Amino acid sequence: MNKLKAIIVEDEHLAAELLGKNLEENPKIELLGKYDNGFSGLKAIQEFKPDLVFLDIELPKLTGLELLELLDDAPMIIFTTAYNQYAIEAFEKNAVDYLLKPFAKTRLYAAIDKAYERFHNSLNKVESPNYKDLATSIHDKEEKQLDRIAVKDKTDIHLIAIEDVVFLEAQDDYISIHTKERSFLKNARMKFFEENLDSKKYVRVHRSYIVNTSFIRKLENYNKDSYLLLLTNGEKINISRSGLQLLRKVLYI
Repeated sequence: MNKLKAIIVEDEHLAAELLGKNLEENPKIELLGKYDNGFSGLKAIQEFKPDLVFLDIELPKLTGLELLELLDDAPMIIFTTAYNQYAIEAFEKNAVDYLLKPFAKTRLYAAIDKAYERFHNSLNKVESPNYKDLATSIHDKEEKQLDRIAVKDKTDIHLIAIEDVVFLEAQDDYISIHTKERSFLKNARMKFFEENLDSKKYVRVHRSYIVNTSFIRKLENYNKDSYLLLLTNGEKINISRSGLQLLRKVLYI
């Protein structure tokens, strides 16, 4: 029997130990290791390239959702989480399975059977689901706003605090995230940030730009009905008519 190579990414020690014990007893699984935070889990996925990952959502250093956003060549995912059922629909569209804690051993083994069947029915070539879309769809269902953005830069992972973002710029399939120090590229959509940032502070002034109003130095009228934003870092941003209306509403001008 060809076993599925698997890892566990789980920060609760007892939960990880119990899950590991159950996986080691399953003849379809070869357990490669257990990792207690998102950073170490991401590095393990990149290094060992497991077939299957048992992933929690609430993790230190890098959350499960942020980890998913940073995966390029994704393995199969089984969620092991106490996350509320509002995300279940999103999980079902992408992941092999979701296991809501606490779950029984029989439920775990049923999920493993599903992963095993999917893997071998595709002749050992599993098409990676778009976990970036999964992470986005879950964020869209959440009421809380983004407080940071995770970006992969070669082998480095940067966690950018939202308040440090000067402006966002759309560049084809990517978003350029401009801070005071430098810029970062992230594969994402402008709509995602528009819907998940504080609209009283981050304003979409143009179809290609979202600006942090804390960094606005001056609103300049350079033509009859045309305006530019001058930012504190020296950048100049075009403003559309609808963007100007939004900005006037937010800044009370």
